[in-house]
Amino acid sequence: MSIFVEAVDAGSLSAAGRKLGIPLATVSRKVSELETHLNTRLLIRGNRQLQLTDAGASYLEDCRRIISEVRQAERRASGEYRAPTGDLVITSPMVFGRLYLLPVISAFLKAYPNVNIRLIQTERRVNLVEEQVDLAVRFGQLPDSSLIAKNLGSIRIVTCASPAYLLKHGIPATPDELAFHDCIAFDAITVGDRWAFSQGKSGIDAAIRQRLMVNSAETAVDAALQGLGVARVLSYQVADAIENGSLRLLLNDYEQEAIPVNLVFPRQRMLPLKLRAFLDFAAPILREKLSANLSPGTV
Repeated sequence: MSIFVEAVDAGSLSAAGRKLGIPLATVSRKVSELETHLNTRLLIRGNRQLQLTDAGASYLEDCRRIISEVRQAERRASGEYRAPTGDLVITSPMVFGRLYLLPVISAFLKAYPNVNIRLIQTERRVNLVEEQVDLAVRFGQLPDSSLIAKNLGSIRIVTCASPAYLLKHGIPATPDELAFHDCIAFDAITVGDRWAFSQGKSGIDAAIRQRLMVNSAETAVDAALQGLGVARVLSYQVADAIENGSLRLLLNDYEQEAIPVNLVFPRQRMLPLKLRAFLDFAAPILREKLSANLSPGTV
């Protein structure tokens, strides 16, 4: 069942074999044995990707449920519901994971020597159930789902530049003036050649002059520190630079509504103590760190 589920999730038998660390022939044989046992075809093996039959789609849903129940039974047997122990898998956006989450994890591991943590840093929205992840840091409004959310506070999208750049080029007083400035466009926040701002209840779609476009927040911050122009990033990504004066916040009166930050985890009948212990340990620390983001002009 696990190999079948992995093959579907990976998109091919060979990709499943690589992820599981077993030969392609073994994966193919196990899936064929499963089909023989069930006396039905589960997968249509195409040249590029697998397709589920109707029976396969129904069986896949049952497999996920059964595998989840088996894992919970193993957790109960291994004592995860009696004391914090075992492996904990957490996913987080990359910069947030490095700056905020890793120090908390370090302190937690010292306090709980029987718990091990795997931290997955990615900008991709991970499917917690399918990818067997215990906990995720999520930004933004959460859609209705089976996930449980624990709010930590909020972050903001901020505009900033180095004092050297502002001394040379002047300080933009309104978003419209960004069209005359050198701008560093971080593609996760930039739409086309525009940045979104707010004034009261109205939105402002400001055209910018893109001198540099990057796909990493860290690179955007580094470029701003080097005086290359005005950058727009998330508030926690420039907290240290604002505090030590190497970057200055701009256009505070035009900031958009704050973005909520949550810890989310799948709904389950019994919460493993390792997860409960981490939530109780990490949430107050992260909430305190994020509290400074609530007021414009600070990070």
